[in-house]
Amino acid sequence: MSTPDRRLMERLFPGPYSQQRNISAAAAAPVGGGNKTLKGIIAGGITGGIEICITYPTEYIKTQLQLDEKAGKYKGIGDCAKQTVQQSGVRGLYRGLSVLVYGSIPKSGVRFGAFEQFKKQAVDEKGNLSPGARLLCGLGAGVSEAIFAVTPMETVKVKFIADQRSANPQYKGFAHGVKAIIAAEGIMGTYRGLTATMMKQGSNQAIRFYVMETCKDWYRKGDPNTHVPKLIVGLFGGFAGACSVMGNTPLDVVKTRMQSLEASKYKNTFDCAKQIMVNEGPKAFYKGTLPRMSRVVLDVGITFMIYDSFMDMFNKVWP
Repeated sequence: MSTPDRRLMERLFPGPYSQQRNISAAAAAPVGGGNKTLKGIIAGGITGGIEICITYPTEYIKTQLQLDEKAGKYKGIGDCAKQTVQQSGVRGLYRGLSVLVYGSIPKSGVRFGAFEQFKKQAVDEKGNLSPGARLLCGLGAGVSEAIFAVTPMETVKVKFIADQRSANPQYKGFAHGVKAIIAAEGIMGTYRGLTATMMKQGSNQAIRFYVMETCKDWYRKGDPNTHVPKLIVGLFGGFAGACSVMGNTPLDVVKTRMQSLEASKYKNTFDCAKQIMVNEGPKAFYKGTLPRMSRVVLDVGITFMIYDSFMDMFNKVWP
């Protein structure tokens, strides 16, 4: 097995012998680089709130299809949307939105802030990331958001949506739902599926940031100061999102099942994957792929466009 690049690991995890070089690199860094982590947190948080309001209905349909198991209540994306609107009106497609709005702001803030922090440590003297650094920075961003924001938010969201499917819904709203979950299962009840979520978010962001940074580097021809038009950023983001969907939809299905109201029937993440394989077959791991693909391509494209726009604005007014 190949060993990680020593210089890359020293930049990500600096020791006493790397301090002098870090000081020299900082002197050559662009003005305002020291504020990039904070800028990333703020710009990422704003981006997350805007993005989820645009794309939530596709997230709702994806979750419904993944929770469908063998019941076969829905024949597809269109049928799921049709039944939801017939039973609950158009507002039914936005059931649980408040949970994601509350969660998307810190999630996106943690993701981009962590990426900017890791990137600041990993860039070379010219300000570029090596392929390995792109992957590691994205992985670190994904694991960070999984621990600090995504797992509790996703658990509550999935329980809200699953609760709507029952004959007698338990939750009356966001605050009541969170209170009921914690009362019944404790604070760890909001951390169901942490392992699956870390695997999913880590691989998600590793793929997305790797593809995104690689595409940007290709467009810039190695010059980090070259401006990338926002439309191009959106196209690169959509492509990065599509790559991540194909790479980790099975993990997303397992995570969704582990966070549902019936999660107690699974011993752990790996038992959940085993039961899905045995009881439903390998195709079940790709349930909801099409609606997820439609959501993620739009989601990631919009996210990177909005994020880059805010970062450009911050760099002008906040040196």
